[in-house]
Amino acid sequence: MKLLYITLGLVAIYFVFQSFIASNALKTEKQKYRLVFKDATLEIRYYPEAIMATIYSDGTNYKGVASNGFRKLARYIFGGNEQSQSIAMTAPVRMNMSEKGSEMSFVMPEKYNESNLPKPQDKSIHIHKSSPQYVAVINFGGYATDEKINAYKQQLTQILNKRNIKIIGDFSFLGYNAPYQFIARTNEITIPIAWKE
Repeated sequence: MKLLYITLGLVAIYFVFQSFIASNALKTEKQKYRLVFKDATLEIRYYPEAIMATIYSDGTNYKGVASNGFRKLARYIFGGNEQSQSIAMTAPVRMNMSEKGSEMSFVMPEKYNESNLPKPQDKSIHIHKSSPQYVAVINFGGYATDEKINAYKQQLTQILNKRNIKIIGDFSFLGYNAPYQFIARTNEITIPIAWKE
């Protein structure tokens, strides 16, 4: 009986911790966008320009890029910059992957611009401004894998082709949660499109 109470207590602590992590994720600053269209299969969003910290890699898939790129960018925002300042984490973490190589980007908090953003000590981190764009979006839960990313990319591509919506760029993977958050995880695939409002 004692073992049962201990087990139930540990399960309760686990769910309280995960609920705390999930609620904190909801408070994290998100990259701004405007919802243009939504139905049961996809969303169309307009993303204005944003300041990004980006690391480039020879890796061609999620597994090969995620861990190393995340560590370098995390080091930058946790004080690994010329001013030794902490920069708040935002969501999502953005990844572009192709056979030519990959890039991972953290979106910088909205209060920063190119002149007041701390400069990274790691010269492999590039600070730049993204171009405004319209994208189609599909989402999925759980932990991301290369298999899931490819499956949802194909699904979104098929939806766009069926609707005669022109694709004008490579897909991106957007991850919204810390690795230690096990519940209520959100992932998205975005594809740049030609869209007129």
